[in-house]
Amino acid sequence: MKFSEHLQKFLEYLEITKNKSKKTLENYAHYLKRFLEFLDKDIAPEKITLEDINKYRLYLNRLEDDKGNTLSSKTQNYHVIALRAFLKYLIKQDIETLAPEKIELSKIPERTVEVMSREELESVFNAVDKSKVLGIRDTAILETLYSTGLRVSELKNLNRDQVDLKRREFMVRGKGKKPRIVFLSKNAVDALENYLKTRNDNFKPLFVNNLKVSDILEEEKHRLTAVSIEKMVRKYALKAGLIKKITPHTFRHSYATELLINGADIRSVQEMLGHSSITTTQVYTHVTNKKLREIHERFHK
Repeated sequence: MKFSEHLQKFLEYLEITKNKSKKTLENYAHYLKRFLEFLDKDIAPEKITLEDINKYRLYLNRLEDDKGNTLSSKTQNYHVIALRAFLKYLIKQDIETLAPEKIELSKIPERTVEVMSREELESVFNAVDKSKVLGIRDTAILETLYSTGLRVSELKNLNRDQVDLKRREFMVRGKGKKPRIVFLSKNAVDALENYLKTRNDNFKPLFVNNLKVSDILEEEKHRLTAVSIEKMVRKYALKAGLIKKITPHTFRHSYATELLINGADIRSVQEMLGHSSITTTQVYTHVTNKKLREIHERFHK
């Protein structure tokens, strides 16, 4: 069997056995088909050499789009990670190929995150006109983002019957369809209750747009998109006079940072964010380290 035939079986394996999301499947297909295009021939897996990989990585490093932009080190690594996963799959199927351990990832700079201070958060909330129905909805979105640390994809997919305002908690499925419990602050609950009072429909989505669609069979057309939420957040950040780029993910970063500042342990923060690896959560310790701050305040006079 050639590379392309094994690739199709690998994607089916990811979908069925590994239960990967549609987006993950699309990414893996894109990365691996790019490697196949680079080879310019549909070779058998046993023909893949380390020299092929090294030449491919050089190709990725020099690849430019129409505007002359090159791939970031992180994106290049995604290509390599997909290739290593494919080789591991082949070996598990007793198919001879290059050992994935021979392929190393590029060293990339440590990731940093943008967070908002308490004052900046308040300025964004205050930029919303709460006397208008749209403002009441947007306040509910902002409060929910900050209270839960949800990803924008998780937020837009929320349904009304999913969110328990009495218990102030509910379950979401994040990346890899992994379930986790998230919690609502009193401010978030109040904002959501105010928003739901303005609704005179029975549509399932929690956050809806203003489209004039009345058919219940088309209720999904009312669901706010991730792009709409991102634009809304940016609008209020600009209105609040914030120069740095503010996105829904900035609220997630600020949520995690606030937890750590107030003494939450990193394992708990990992669970609340839905990170599969503690390494992902550790990026926030660069933003704030409560223990180091206490030592500084205690000994620096």
